[in-house]
Amino acid sequence: MNKENFAEVVRQYHAKVFRLCFGMLGAQDQADDAAQDIFVKAYERLDSFREQTRFSTWLFRLASNHCLDLLRARRHRKTEPLEVAIDHISERDQAPIQDLAQHLLSQLTVDHRLILTLREYKGLNYQEIAEVMDLSLDGVKSLLKRARQDLLKKFDTFQATQTSK
Repeated sequence: MNKENFAEVVRQYHAKVFRLCFGMLGAQDQADDAAQDIFVKAYERLDSFREQTRFSTWLFRLASNHCLDLLRARRHRKTEPLEVAIDHISERDQAPIQDLAQHLLSQLTVDHRLILTLREYKGLNYQEIAEVMDLSLDGVKSLLKRARQDLLKKFDTFQATQTSK
């Protein structure tokens, strides 16, 4: 990988990096900004890329770390409770399921959101997730199971709220 070919790298991976950022950050404008920042970082750090790993894994790890940093910086702000998010969604005349999914994801811990984004949105296999998140395969399986359970619990809460209205 060299800097002369970097424009092609951006063309090839931009949509994938954007979707990863969107899955983690939950807002298109934030995902656009984050993706742009990630490619700047990737260009600046290209000499740290080691050929023994896949470029996509290196780039996704860079992207996930950048998004995690943004989420940590956001942490001090109060997040809206799930019930407020549900009311907000239902007030918008049957918001698209994508909006619901994004709101439910935003209620998860950062690790749960990241692993679900990598697996469900990006389609990474367990080994690739292990490399991106620096986990063992058993750690990936365990965290993914807990993340799915947590998401289902949030969805059940949403359904219960909707049926009681």
